[in-house]
Amino acid sequence: MSTTPTARLSTGVQGLDDVLEGGLVPNRAYLLRGGPGMGKTILGEHFLTADDAETSLFVSLEESAENLRANAASVGIDLSGVEIVDFSPDADRFGDGGAYDVFAPGDRGPSLSEGIREAVEAHAPDRVFVDPLSRLRQFTADQSAFYDEVGAFTSYVRDGDATLLFSTQPTTASPDEDLEFVADGSIELAHERKGRTISVRKHRGASFQSGTHTVTIDGDGMHVYPKLVPDVRTREFEATMQSTGVGEFDRILGGGISPGTVTVISGATGVGKTTTAAQVAVAAAERDERTVAYLFEEAEDTFVHRADAIGMPVSSMLDDGSLALETVEALAVSPDEFAAGVREEVEERGARVVVIDGIAGYRTAIRGADDDLVRELHALCRYLRGMGVTVLLTDDVHTVTGDFEPTSERISYLADNILFLRYLEYRGELRKAVGVLKKRSSDFERTLREFEITADGIDIGEPLRDLRGILTGTPEWSREDE
Repeated sequence: MSTTPTARLSTGVQGLDDVLEGGLVPNRAYLLRGGPGMGKTILGEHFLTADDAETSLFVSLEESAENLRANAASVGIDLSGVEIVDFSPDADRFGDGGAYDVFAPGDRGPSLSEGIREAVEAHAPDRVFVDPLSRLRQFTADQSAFYDEVGAFTSYVRDGDATLLFSTQPTTASPDEDLEFVADGSIELAHERKGRTISVRKHRGASFQSGTHTVTIDGDGMHVYPKLVPDVRTREFEATMQSTGVGEFDRILGGGISPGTVTVISGATGVGKTTTAAQVAVAAAERDERTVAYLFEEAEDTFVHRADAIGMPVSSMLDDGSLALETVEALAVSPDEFAAGVREEVEERGARVVVIDGIAGYRTAIRGADDDLVRELHALCRYLRGMGVTVLLTDDVHTVTGDFEPTSERISYLADNILFLRYLEYRGELRKAVGVLKKRSSDFERTLREFEITADGIDIGEPLRDLRGILTGTPEWSREDE
């Protein structure tokens, strides 16, 4: 037996609608919880202004209507079409001595709740936001009476064919977990070490994405960046191996790099990881495959200057749009926000190659443990694989010479291909070598070759067959070279 999907109401925040897998269920009551300054009022205002065809009512128990409209305008929200009923403690409610009138608990509760009900009845709204409903707690005789008042009010609004969103501000003395039993859904705003977050704790009779998701607030209001779900969508792509643009590179890679694979380019600082990634990116752009490079550790101007200096036509590619560069300030962006930008490039602009330079900067954005890094990269790489995108990750290992370290962050399992660059010291001269440690889709050359960056680009030498101990960084000739 088939069922018709329940219609949803937009929250006014696209990312939150995605987390709720379509939005809120109409004619239900939703609890919005969080501490001061978390953005509850802003989210409520987005909810009220999401549909111009609907009637919206804002019941304010804290701020004046004048302040609400001014504050909303500062974040790009226009409340001119919203009816605001002001029950805030304004100057008219203060006594001659400047002190707020004192009521015994319960003296004012019924009149306040009745006033809210009368406002709802008078305006017959489709959407109602009460901010904060927890203030009623101050005017009820006890916890049981408060719970009864909230339960009766939420039922009244739902019976009037309206959708209710009400905020609470929990404290140690007055927690609000009990209100989750009254509400059909519960949304929580918080501020963690990684920044602002939002999570859906409950969504009765409807699906949603669990976990915490990133929130930002700016001049355009609130933005929610859902945690990336790798299996959301895929697209068809040809698995034909693509050239790196350097014949000898293709040879050691067994023909090139296949689309929909992840290649880790690892090596110590300054060995040529970014230049190698740039070479692959330029070759893709020359095939008219849109390529995007995210620079976590280098300014865009520096990247362009270095590439142009060795004959890579990066400047012209930026002009024609086949290549895009984005400098990412790691401490200013979360993994969710970054993943949303990558998805936009892939799904809306058709990017086929994505470069992340480098993993250390990406880890800074996560601001977490190694397990967080692996989890976030796993989700992003799995999504990009499914979309047929070629992924290049540069990974800065800590050792210049000595013990061989293929990757620095336990991410080897994510890689379909591992290309490593290695410093070696021979007869007092510092040289570089390149090799392939892993390739899932085909065979590859198992020798190491000398690697050099010249004014004409990357130069790959002949196999270093007569040297042993290259991976230790102190090679020796395996036979007499005279």
